[in-house]
Amino acid sequence: MGGHVSSASVEGVHVVVVGGGFGGIAAAQQLKSLGLSFTLIDLRDAFHHNVAALRASVQPGFAQRTFIPYAETFGDSFVQGRVERVDTDRQTVVLQGGREIQFSHLILCTGTDGPFPGKFNTMASYQTAVQTYEDFIKQVQAADSVLVVGGGSTGVEMAAEIKTEYPDKKVVLVHSRVGLADTELLPSVRQQVKEVLLEKGVELLLGQKVSNLSELQLNVTQKNMEVSTDKGETLTTDLIICCTGLKVNSAAYASSLSGSLAEGGALKVNQHLQVDGFSNIYAVGDCADVKEPKMAYHAGLHAAVAVSNIWNSLNGKELTTYQTGNVTMLLAMGRDDGVGQFNGFKLPRFLVALGKSRDLLLWKSWREMKQTQP
Repeated sequence: MGGHVSSASVEGVHVVVVGGGFGGIAAAQQLKSLGLSFTLIDLRDAFHHNVAALRASVQPGFAQRTFIPYAETFGDSFVQGRVERVDTDRQTVVLQGGREIQFSHLILCTGTDGPFPGKFNTMASYQTAVQTYEDFIKQVQAADSVLVVGGGSTGVEMAAEIKTEYPDKKVVLVHSRVGLADTELLPSVRQQVKEVLLEKGVELLLGQKVSNLSELQLNVTQKNMEVSTDKGETLTTDLIICCTGLKVNSAAYASSLSGSLAEGGALKVNQHLQVDGFSNIYAVGDCADVKEPKMAYHAGLHAAVAVSNIWNSLNGKELTTYQTGNVTMLLAMGRDDGVGQFNGFKLPRFLVALGKSRDLLLWKSWREMKQTQP
């Protein structure tokens, strides 16, 4: 037990953290350092630093650096499994297969899901996950032309990664809106995203949608597939990568916390990040309905607030509030370039390249997990 609190106040305390993404590992690490009893649950056996997933899709040997095994860091406090529901009356989480884990406090950090390669939310071993990325690289290498569907943050980063690693390939980005990247970014930063892509030689089809996407095979190279857009354009490509359709992972809590759901599946929270209607349940990261872009950086900030508030409530102290600030966002545009803003100010490209693009903040996750990068 941590020496800074009488054991009486933490007796019977067991915090369950559902989801081992950026918010989950930050919360677990802080609970561990406070000496509070906790269980971290995730469906995989390794943390996925998905900020670097797109680099892992184009650069051989990179993927293994993006997965960090949980058990090595958290030992018996880590449980692999899928949470089927939360029983708020009995204060347990119920795992697939029937196992139940009791909680005094619950932190939900279930994150977002979306198409591979940007996300990889499958019950798979670490080795399988790494191999899936290595196999995908071979598809990219076999294609002479690649079509990236979606020009949000993931799409623009994906197009930039491919063009940087394989400058001879034709890369086309199609986006339903005219503005690229996140709508909450400064207009000048969004303009710069466009400039970087054009400089790298990415072709842009803006304000159009792919109309026959459901009939097309994704992530597999097939020469000269015909793609048509809603503006009547047709193009041929060898490989189609979809970077749209991110959605909040609400399966673990949707049935039990249905009264606290916001539109889109995130959980309504108060300023202390407590879920609407519950003082001992917190939501962190993408599954918290907070008006700000969904980013790893914010998940880490949320986690600190949630854990502090569990600690404060145990010690009869006032709860901490989470304040959204001006948007800080960095986009890696391949390993040699980047655009972004800090606290509402546009950053020079070389600075983003230096700060993020070179190793995509991987060092931070390895440090957080207290393990050494391979």
